[in-house]
Amino acid sequence: MTHVTFSPPYIRPAQLAQQLRSQGYAVLSPADVAAWIGVALEQLQALCGDWADLPPDEHLKDGGRYRRRRHSCFIAGDGGLRQVAHRAHWQPVEYNALHGGMLRMFAPMHAELVAQPAWQRLLLQMGHLCDQVFGAGAPMGPWFMEAHQFRIDTAHGIGRPTPEGAHRDGVDLVAVFLVGREKVKGGETRVFEAMGPQGQRFTLTEPWSVMLLDDARMIHETTPIQPLGEGGYRDTLVLTCRRGNFQGAEFDHPA
Repeated sequence: MTHVTFSPPYIRPAQLAQQLRSQGYAVLSPADVAAWIGVALEQLQALCGDWADLPPDEHLKDGGRYRRRRHSCFIAGDGGLRQVAHRAHWQPVEYNALHGGMLRMFAPMHAELVAQPAWQRLLLQMGHLCDQVFGAGAPMGPWFMEAHQFRIDTAHGIGRPTPEGAHRDGVDLVAVFLVGREKVKGGETRVFEAMGPQGQRFTLTEPWSVMLLDDARMIHETTPIQPLGEGGYRDTLVLTCRRGNFQGAEFDHPA
């Protein structure tokens, strides 16, 4: 059976903020991601090796063994970026029916990756984009950012990038970067209007291509992946940006 894929609807970086304001989502090619951040594409590609040793996700409620991840949190504002003390990831059940309401503690990202200039510039540019989209260019930060490194593998059969299904994240801006993809089929990105009939489907295949979306307006999911050979996987970096505080901040310092 022929496996049909749809090409990503790439735009240019100069159109990014306007596209997010008008359509609620936008997609950039790897070369344009690098140009938008202001680094060489090779600097982003040099980060990819860090996905090879992600520890297993011990919180999957569907009993799966297909997901590995790391997670760290940052605050961007006033032109600066700082990493905060390691904390649990939390979402309400309204946004994640499968894993909502759980304090999920994952291993932190490696300090060597976080120190890379390309990583620093990426998060600062995400904060700047949030100011452009939600504040018409005026500073609105600080922006509370959560970074998730994911590897979905097919060692035990089907791997599910979004086991919770089509969802929102409860933040302002979401970015899903494809970091790597080997020996798999599927993994189609689907994004829909939360309050309307319009939607789009496409497959990210180029490392460091990205989909960005206005989380209040759009619902998104990624379809399961299936193996095309031994050792198949799909690596992504998911960044979320939120005003005010991190979700679950009330659990960081319990009384």
